[in-house]
Amino acid sequence: MKALQIILLSLTTLSGCAKKQNTLPTATTDTPSTQKSMTTTDTLNYLALGDSYTIGEAVPQPQSFPYQLYSALNGQGLSVTPPTIIATTGWTTDDLISAIARSGLNGKKYAFVTLLIGVNDQYQYLSQDNYKVKFAEVLNTAISFAHGDISRVFVLSIPDYGVTPFAGGEDAVIGPEIDQFNAINKAISMQAGVHYVDITPISREAAKDPSLIAPDGLHPSGKMYQLWVSLLTPLVEARLKR
Repeated sequence: MKALQIILLSLTTLSGCAKKQNTLPTATTDTPSTQKSMTTTDTLNYLALGDSYTIGEAVPQPQSFPYQLYSALNGQGLSVTPPTIIATTGWTTDDLISAIARSGLNGKKYAFVTLLIGVNDQYQYLSQDNYKVKFAEVLNTAISFAHGDISRVFVLSIPDYGVTPFAGGEDAVIGPEIDQFNAINKAISMQAGVHYVDITPISREAAKDPSLIAPDGLHPSGKMYQLWVSLLTPLVEARLKR
């Protein structure tokens, strides 16, 4: 989402994927026989799935939330490798699913996975019913990447870009729609049993704090991402050190 033309992919880039049955993700939790205790000497790999909010559009890479999270965890004595990122500006949930299939990472496992996807579904007026199906599908994939362990998956809510200059005062429309999409991803995440981190209230602080917005007038600044990471770090650290 660098400029209006490329902020979000146009509808013409969407594939005509047939709807799948709306089934919630299934996964395993740790049992005494499968639980792996993470120590500070383990090398831990990290997969970040998403869109422009994951790649950190309009900020330097070290200021993106995956890289700030990686740095914060290493600062807590963990040995985390730089994140593997599957994300591109403008991706819808369908686009992310397609990209994962093309990534060549099938069978690869990660110590933990973050997932933030859906703003472009809202922006492109895609149906909420489709989002329910596709979000459940991509969450199931995220769980698979995380050894099938729901405690290693961290879903972030969709930020509210309605408070940014880009939105042009349409916050009264955009905000409620973002809430509706977040209600979907939260319900699916809670039923699946993964961690859910609500960063949307932080994003709305940008209405009165312009320093939380990147120079492009749309995306979060490194300062906002740091606030997200302050919520994420204790959760991820606790899981990896247990």
